[in-house]
Amino acid sequence: MGLAWQQGPLSAKPVGRFLTPAPLPERLIFAERLRRRMRVRLGGEWIADSEDVLLLHEQGHYPVAYFPREDVEVGVLAATSRTTKHAQLGVTAWFTVRGAERAAWEFAEPPEHASELRGRVAFAWRAMDAFFEEDERIVGHAADPYHRIDIRRTSRHLRVTDGDRVIADSRRPLVLYESGFAPRWYVPREDVDLTALEPVEGQQTFCPYKGLAGYFAIDDRAGAAWSYPDAWPEVGQIAGHISFEPDKVDVFLDGKQLHLEPGQSVIPHGLDRGLDVDEIAERTHQ
Repeated sequence: MGLAWQQGPLSAKPVGRFLTPAPLPERLIFAERLRRRMRVRLGGEWIADSEDVLLLHEQGHYPVAYFPREDVEVGVLAATSRTTKHAQLGVTAWFTVRGAERAAWEFAEPPEHASELRGRVAFAWRAMDAFFEEDERIVGHAADPYHRIDIRRTSRHLRVTDGDRVIADSRRPLVLYESGFAPRWYVPREDVDLTALEPVEGQQTFCPYKGLAGYFAIDDRAGAAWSYPDAWPEVGQIAGHISFEPDKVDVFLDGKQLHLEPGQSVIPHGLDRGLDVDEIAERTHQ
């Protein structure tokens, strides 16, 4: 997922490799200008507003936005005695923000090769009320410019079975290509035997790029299928379509059985602070 997460180039288990004669350092950290206006809101007020945000990509982490101190409202940051040590970037100093403890941090004395981080502060995502790019709320984490989703129509034959029972049979599935993941196949509901699917009450996951997913059980296998009933506009083609997990049910593409590929397990997002299902629905229909 993106540059340093899941199977991205800077992740712990990249799907590809850098073609260099010498091995790369065990951990690579990448920083770049976001080139978007980003704002932070807490307690009904804007506490940071910048067009000069630095995005830090670090192995196994979502990208983190660092704001210049001069773009943070005066008096917002209260220094604490707490410090930690980052293996590559040195001492990390922590701040309380409007009563929220451990809500922001900065690298006190970053090494010379990371000088871009001097005088910059990052805010803990869930400690804040919300983050925005311009006037639109960004959820889950800072937007990763290297995370991409492409959806393609295809006439390939997708067939899903459970023993002798045919669960789905379609020659018009959609294939969703998402950075760091193997392709996922989404089937129109009309091509699915919906009587074989039992909605799993209360099981939902949130994707910052697709919206809120609901899950289905097939027999006693919870999570064997899922759907984004109100997928966000950027991926609206898959709204209501159903995808199947090939390690829980048999999925065949043009007669060849699919299998769950390594690195496909995802740590699900919880909802952001103050973000509820109704707000997700509102975002869906903007």
